[in-house]
Amino acid sequence: MPTYFPSTTNTFAFNMSEPVQKAPKIHFLSALTTVAVPANLLEGAGVEVSLVSANGSLTQSMLCISHDKFSIKLSSLEKKGFFRTHPSISRSIDIGEIDRIQRGQATQQFEIAKMRKPSVVNRNLTGGSAGVKRPQSIPARAASVGDASTTALSLASTPTANSTSQWVQQLDPLTSFSLIFRGAHTVDLMAPTHALREEICDAIDRILVAYQRGKTRVASDVQLLRYIWLDVDKEKTGFITTAQVGKILHQLNYPMKPKDLASTYDKFGKVIGLDRTMRRRGLSFEQSATFLHKLKRDSWIVKPVNVIWNQLFGEVMNNGKMRTTVSDKTLLERFLHGMQGEAKMTLIDVRKLFRKLHDMEIAHTTGEKLDINRITKDQFEAYLFSEANEAFSPDKERHDIAEMEHPLSAYWINSSHNTYLVGDQYTSHSRVEMYSNALYRGCRCLELDVWDGPKSVNGSPVPIVWHGKTMTSKILFVDIIRTIKVFLNFHPDTYPIILSFENHCSIPYQEVMADALVRILGASLYIPTEASLYGRLPSPASLRGMVVIKGRRPDGTEADAYDTDDDSDDDGPTSSMGSVTMVDSEANRAKVKGFGVAPELARLTLFHGHKFLSWEASCKAPTYYMHSFSESKVRSRLRHKEANVWVVYNQSHMSRTYPAGSRVDSSNYNPLLAWSAGCQMAALNFQTPDAFLRLNDGRFRENGSCGYVLKPPSLILKDEALGDTSPNPMRLSIRALAGSCIPKPKGTRHGDCIDPYVRVALYDVKKEEKESITWYPSTAALQNGFFPIWGQEKFQFQVENWEVAMVQFTVHDKTKDEFIASSSIPISCLRRGIRSVKLYDMTNTRSGAFDFASLLVDIKLSTGRSDGGEGSTGSTAGMGTTAEV
Repeated sequence: MPTYFPSTTNTFAFNMSEPVQKAPKIHFLSALTTVAVPANLLEGAGVEVSLVSANGSLTQSMLCISHDKFSIKLSSLEKKGFFRTHPSISRSIDIGEIDRIQRGQATQQFEIAKMRKPSVVNRNLTGGSAGVKRPQSIPARAASVGDASTTALSLASTPTANSTSQWVQQLDPLTSFSLIFRGAHTVDLMAPTHALREEICDAIDRILVAYQRGKTRVASDVQLLRYIWLDVDKEKTGFITTAQVGKILHQLNYPMKPKDLASTYDKFGKVIGLDRTMRRRGLSFEQSATFLHKLKRDSWIVKPVNVIWNQLFGEVMNNGKMRTTVSDKTLLERFLHGMQGEAKMTLIDVRKLFRKLHDMEIAHTTGEKLDINRITKDQFEAYLFSEANEAFSPDKERHDIAEMEHPLSAYWINSSHNTYLVGDQYTSHSRVEMYSNALYRGCRCLELDVWDGPKSVNGSPVPIVWHGKTMTSKILFVDIIRTIKVFLNFHPDTYPIILSFENHCSIPYQEVMADALVRILGASLYIPTEASLYGRLPSPASLRGMVVIKGRRPDGTEADAYDTDDDSDDDGPTSSMGSVTMVDSEANRAKVKGFGVAPELARLTLFHGHKFLSWEASCKAPTYYMHSFSESKVRSRLRHKEANVWVVYNQSHMSRTYPAGSRVDSSNYNPLLAWSAGCQMAALNFQTPDAFLRLNDGRFRENGSCGYVLKPPSLILKDEALGDTSPNPMRLSIRALAGSCIPKPKGTRHGDCIDPYVRVALYDVKKEEKESITWYPSTAALQNGFFPIWGQEKFQFQVENWEVAMVQFTVHDKTKDEFIASSSIPISCLRRGIRSVKLYDMTNTRSGAFDFASLLVDIKLSTGRSDGGEGSTGSTAGMGTTAEV
């Protein structure tokens, strides 16, 4: 494959000899109009809702859905005296930005709203305005909103207790809902009635389903143009001028000098038959899509798709004419079988693929009728960047229900550490919404640090969750359980959600915890019988839709014989930050020994945290006994050659690992080492979107993102007597060829155009049980995020443990070395050949501008060791960087 030379300036040479017919109508623009939406929700009508602002106040607003169903619009309704002004559009959310609709009140804005002081609320509701400082302590509010059986927190000394309680009751969770968009943003709303909330949510759900179905038939660059079209065509004329085309190109990260743009625009207008008046009026959407396509196609840069096309199929056909199409048989034999290694693909499969490509709306430069059994180069390029050609194996990504019958110990389980925190371990806030965010990110093991809280008005204990003895804020235990129940109500088929309790509560508070679990979760709570505790652990399939408790279930032994569940224990009592000191583990053990475990809570518990003494004793313990280890203990045990016996232990028992106490910034550790020992729960800080959390996202993309991935056979069937049964090493070679629709950092619509480059990293575990990270950067594509072309760097890696190893693709902006997007793929799920790589934002979502972002890479995999040794590279790649821990 020849070297590609990224351009330093964006220049083009339109093929003026090529006839360009009238741009075909793009039906995707009207794809949602047939979705059934009640007339009262459509633009021109609309319904009144209450918008929860950032400071927790409520603003009366009007919600409506645009007639094309691509936008959700909110406008404020302000009162002046007894009169209401006309609504003014305050924001519009594109349907492509919405990740999900979330019923209930599990977001930050709702939490702040429930903390507001009544006096401030009343002033706001009567037209006044007041700033609100976020409270640092537990608010005076109902312990369980919407549940008459619970009581408000005690505020006997506060005269506003009754008004606060009334305010909280106004925030009805049965009428509340949130639009979660672009990963981490929310719009939080309350409808007047439960029925209206369901009507709104159901309508938007139907639109989202239709959108996801419709976009599979449209090329990514056309989708991106639709996404940004109204940013420039604000008057909805249906046409954009030269200046507006320039704005679109800037958003696409493909800037042109005004003089060059004007010249190119004028030439294009003449090619498609527009007279001077029509050119001044501007280009239609379809014409703009064709214009962008020609910019991309006619650039002087050597495009990888052209090279691949010519090498595979030949630039000239047998009849001497230039090759413009390829047949289904040729594509099957030379590309799918020969280059991609897809031996199972048949001619029938290819013809089905061709039908989809012919149905796909691509910005063709010609409107010629095509043979159904042939595709053009444009269609071939669309396939290369499509999900059907993804580097992540579709068979591995697909959920396999047949794999869910093994005991829980046979799986890697997506796990979170200190789930409640939004930032660092000492001074950040605790939020209920973090549990909802983690669940929707695929996490199935959540952590709760539960402590004695205040007393309610009637004197009942109120358990709270926070990082004890720090300056983090506190939230209510009952609110977390209710949030989990809401998630289960709308996802009843989810595989078991494990609640890992770090229990610091006295007996009365534990009794309240047990009562809340039983009362709120009801039939969704798994309560093990004594008989079920012995023998193999239950399977995920048998616990579908259930909540499982990990905590303490003593069998009459002394408290010292079981684990305190304190994540600081393994790292000692000396870790500190300023005047804040971590919980002393010995003091905590004494406290636990003094408190014991409430029988009401113990009987609900499946996994019993047991103190580690020896592997021999641990392997003989009942299977519901489990251990927790800090990351430093993981490294220590593996350095002492305990890997084999630990793997054997993890075949029948459970292990959980967590970050070292010294990670006060909530950074993450590399989970691969724990996974290589068969540990099921490698708990990470989900609030920190670093490279290791992105590895976790990639690992659990497997098996339908259900949160459970079956461990490889070598970890399930390992026999300690057999010694080392590690998989054979592999050679991996990767070239980053091109990109498509790479957005600006954080998906912003404004700002400087990017200079994207790709960092390719291999995360592996060597036979010495050491973590290894080897990475290479590509060259930068200057001011081109629309269709960046990178050089011919060949990145070569030696994969020692391919069953655990992962490759991570990360796109950065060279200007500030700022993260843009990434994708992590287990080597066991990686497909060879010319493949596309879907890119995800830092919250692991593909919404908004990230929905269209992808890479094109060349992947080669083979068994055996590389002749060049660890980290050998091609001549233009330079030396890679390797780090070992």
